[in-house]
Amino acid sequence: MARIYYRCEPFSKADVTLALESGVDGVIVPRAQVEKVAALSRCTVWACEDVASVPLNVKADEEALVARLKAGETACLARGWEIIPVENLLAQADNVLAEAGSLEEARLAAGILERGVDGIVVLPEALAELKAIVAQCKISQGREELQKAVITRVEPVGLGHRVCADTLSLLKRGQGMLVGNSSAFTVLVHAETEHNEYVAARPFRVNAGAVHAYARLPHDKTCYLGELAAGQEVLIVGADGQTSVATVGRVKIEVRPMLLVEAEAETPEGPKRGAVFLQNAETIRLTAPDGTPLSVVSLKPGDTVLCRLDQAGRHFGMRIQEEIREV
Repeated sequence: MARIYYRCEPFSKADVTLALESGVDGVIVPRAQVEKVAALSRCTVWACEDVASVPLNVKADEEALVARLKAGETACLARGWEIIPVENLLAQADNVLAEAGSLEEARLAAGILERGVDGIVVLPEALAELKAIVAQCKISQGREELQKAVITRVEPVGLGHRVCADTLSLLKRGQGMLVGNSSAFTVLVHAETEHNEYVAARPFRVNAGAVHAYARLPHDKTCYLGELAAGQEVLIVGADGQTSVATVGRVKIEVRPMLLVEAEAETPEGPKRGAVFLQNAETIRLTAPDGTPLSVVSLKPGDTVLCRLDQAGRHFGMRIQEEIREV
């Protein structure tokens, strides 16, 4: 996920304020303004004079820039860069920055080699698109491939510790977190966006399941729900597969009556089965293919929900190649 910087040259206090409120990781301003801007927000503030804008016109420019980056200098590819030279840089050096003067250029820089540059320096001509650039190149995590699964079993199983992930974001209908007994089969647990006559909606919350369950995180990682902590980023997924990042503000782990929910999805290799333990309460919902929240209280065999299939095998949340069974 690329870091986003805004180059405010010539300097404008209003533009710097807008950039900081948009969620950039840092700003680049004339040296005389660095101290004042650093007092506005806890973020990176660089002097324009210390961040060279380097054009790549010939192969020798590329080689010289690699040497500078390896020496620890902060340098940025000047606007007008082409994809092949940037790919060469990414293969040889870290901390590759690239200028962008539009949302389209920022998207391109963020997706090179399916990894993207390490940082995007947004130029003043793209100020009007800055919020969109942050949303699409920093918050968005691309798409998840979701598919339909049919509920095969819903059964009360007694008490257990369940985890509520209260985020800093207001989630929308159709959004939630991917959770499951196995990283190979997770279901889309819907956020608490719905009102009922007994409980107000809490759209910042995903009542995600039992402490032992896997939750899918950004950057193809997982963690146990019981390991979630304030300040951690979680992956928010919509029924359309679109994703974003939300920060956990609070985790509530409490003993509650639980349900075992099992489901089955069709694959070219045959049926694949998975399960998740969820609190036995009306406010906990899975997600139908059209984004409709389905309460676990009324869930029954034959109902269709959204899931994500993967290969089992994780070590400290990282994907590994290993023979493993999770049942």
